Amino acid sequence: MKPPVLVIDDHAIVATSLVLALRGQGIPARRCPVTSEAAIIAEAETGEPGLALLDMDLGLDVDGADLVMPLRAAGWKVLVVTGSSSRNRIAAAVVAGAIGWVSKAAPFEQLVQAAAAAVNGRSMLTDQERRELHELNRGDHDRTRLLDRLTAREREVLDRLAAGQRAAKVAEEFVVSVATVRSQIRSILAKLEVGSQLEAVALARSGGSSGR
Repeated sequence: MKPPVLVIDDHAIVATSLVLALRGQGIPARRCPVTSEAAIIAEAETGEPGLALLDMDLGLDVDGADLVMPLRAAGWKVLVVTGSSSRNRIAAAVVAGAIGWVSKAAPFEQLVQAAAAAVNGRSMLTDQERRELHELNRGDHDRTRLLDRLTAREREVLDRLAAGQRAAKVAEEFVVSVATVRSQIRSILAKLEVGSQLEAVALARSGGSSGR
């Protein structure tokens, strides 16, 4: 008998359609109640583990990517489904233990085929793809570490710079002198270990600052 599939998706029609399509291929599948993180984990701990088809955008307070590790701990392989184009999120899910990912933009049949392939033990990522995602995740953590050095006001200033504002405009908005803003910018550059505002803005956009 093939391993079961647990469909974790907050869209009832999509989840039910997936369950029916997988059952039509002889794969035991069931829908997981998506009411809370605790309810999802409780359901995962019921019965024999197999493949969890996990939507990363569940509409809950928890990010779907944060469910990968507890699902893996419960014995499930995890294939994530995402509508996000952010490879950073995909990388985080893979590093947490996901075996691969499928885009929500893919045709429904492709999603079913990907789940069936995963159930049958097919590798969902090449070694090269896996290495690239792990490297991306390490880079993301490095950027986050640097951005975490900034004070709340420095993050606000960096957000304004990223939005294209000049020092004089930022000073006017925060009701401080231009000299104060320029001092804050020098501090931002030093903490981010970059040599220019352009580099600081690029890092903020790639790693995300508080205002993203």
